[in-house]
Amino acid sequence: MAKGEATVQELVDQINRSEIQLPEMQRQYVWRASRVRDLFDSLYRGWPSGAILLWETDEEVALQDFAVSQDHGNHGSPKLLLDGQQRLTSLSAVIRGEPIQTRGRKRPIELLFNLDHPETSGPVTEVDEDGDGELEEVIDEELPEVNGVEVSEASETEILRNVSEMTFIVKVNRLAKMLNWVPVSEVFANEDNVHFIKRAGVSSMDDPRFNLYNVRLNRLRQIKKYVYRLDTLERSLSYDEVTEIFVRVNSLGAKLRSSDLALAQITAKWRGSLSIFQKFQAETAKTGLDLDLGAHLRALIVMATGQSHFRNVASIDADSLKSAWNQAVTGTNFACNFLRANCGLTSTALLSSPFLVTAVAYFGHVRGYEINETDAAALRRWALLANAKARYSRGSSETILDQDLAVIRAGSGPDQLLDRLAGQVGRLEITEADLVGRNQRSSLFKTLFVALSQDDAKDWKTGVKIALSHTGSQDRLQFHHIFPKDQLKGRYQPSEIDDMANLAFIGGKTNREISNRPPETYLPEMVSEYGADRFSPHLVPLNPGLHSIEGFPNFLAERRRLLATRLNEFVNPVARTE
Repeated sequence: MAKGEATVQELVDQINRSEIQLPEMQRQYVWRASRVRDLFDSLYRGWPSGAILLWETDEEVALQDFAVSQDHGNHGSPKLLLDGQQRLTSLSAVIRGEPIQTRGRKRPIELLFNLDHPETSGPVTEVDEDGDGELEEVIDEELPEVNGVEVSEASETEILRNVSEMTFIVKVNRLAKMLNWVPVSEVFANEDNVHFIKRAGVSSMDDPRFNLYNVRLNRLRQIKKYVYRLDTLERSLSYDEVTEIFVRVNSLGAKLRSSDLALAQITAKWRGSLSIFQKFQAETAKTGLDLDLGAHLRALIVMATGQSHFRNVASIDADSLKSAWNQAVTGTNFACNFLRANCGLTSTALLSSPFLVTAVAYFGHVRGYEINETDAAALRRWALLANAKARYSRGSSETILDQDLAVIRAGSGPDQLLDRLAGQVGRLEITEADLVGRNQRSSLFKTLFVALSQDDAKDWKTGVKIALSHTGSQDRLQFHHIFPKDQLKGRYQPSEIDDMANLAFIGGKTNREISNRPPETYLPEMVSEYGADRFSPHLVPLNPGLHSIEGFPNFLAERRRLLATRLNEFVNPVARTE
């Protein structure tokens, strides 16, 4: 194995000229912008950043595109990147100032650099300036904060205080307007420090900040001269040997998920398969269920072996992989259609785990896609309860999935799956106690959205039905704190403030117009203008005695009672007619 060195700029240029390319065994680009921020912070400080593993070969190897653009002219035999894709793609995107393209979508990676940063490393945190939170993006994630303060509720002074110790942040518009924060990509594109220094409010070279900012801007550009160690595998190695090296290298320290390692082994046996997988992944995403490539590979393994672990992929030959993939496509299509049409789970954001898709796909496969009305209703109930109770997020997910696959493989019906679920969670009924302390990240919160959307819940002002697919700042769905957070802070615990019983699904414009007004002020006005029927599908108690700050605990208790009742009716429609 040859040893060498190259600067960041040299590697970025080689990617741009297609002298470095990606073999199909590689996973897709997956880094969040916060990971990119941390990488730049480390390189700025000169901290170690690992090595780059390459392979030079004359063998015809199936390739995939980088997430950044490349000049695909004829540049001879390229080097194949085996380890370092996430780092080099991130560096290329920021230094070249161009967006990342993944799964058919483009997104910029925009970082800001703090000219006034302290010399010591600051805290790692994230900021966001949106309202309460856009449901499609936030329903699976914690609303970003700056040291515990949401930017939407913080003053400019509070924001400055909370980020002043940071060197890099992911771009936030309110911070980008502040004089000491400069766009990182612009610094790399413009060698004129005076431009940035003047923009930061320094008008004289006698100002001590002039020299400080000048030194720091030069130091930022020095990232391009950071030297990576290169390890290059020799040409004599075969694709199979390199795949084995790739798997072993990336198994150490659990750098890659098991699905990524399985992909490398599958593509070694079935050349060109990655493009087939990605095409189906893109087709499935159009339905709203935008599943990770690993979920599709797991369906393949399940169809081939009847179990979910990737460790047996090495024993499956190419013909068996191709046959199992065809079965996985049919099963996944069935599962997505069933979950969307029968259960109302129209988006990946509403799934507590993609394993639910795998289980339903296998059920359809074993039943030959012929399911009577009774079993279809029971399968719906199991799927909704397994999702609401987060079955595959308790303990070892693969072990739990394998237990369900074994039940299905034995020819048992959904009732047996429900029995297993009850054995895990204790009871299938959703109680008021189950809702206490649950917030926007809870699987029960996702189930509530599905139930209310099927009840034709509408935005309180516009009358537009709630849906994840809305676009535009007016109608794009957000979750709204019925009792505003800043009205409750200091009087109630954060877990109470963010309790799902204090959250409602409304459009962005309505959310912003309500702002931080207490419900005892805005609810009577809105009920008078739009009618109580606008609020009843949202299960918002309209008793004025519950709308004062002092009555907040009683409001939570009453709304939890209403939510629990509706959730049980939703997952078990029979109960609603009794």
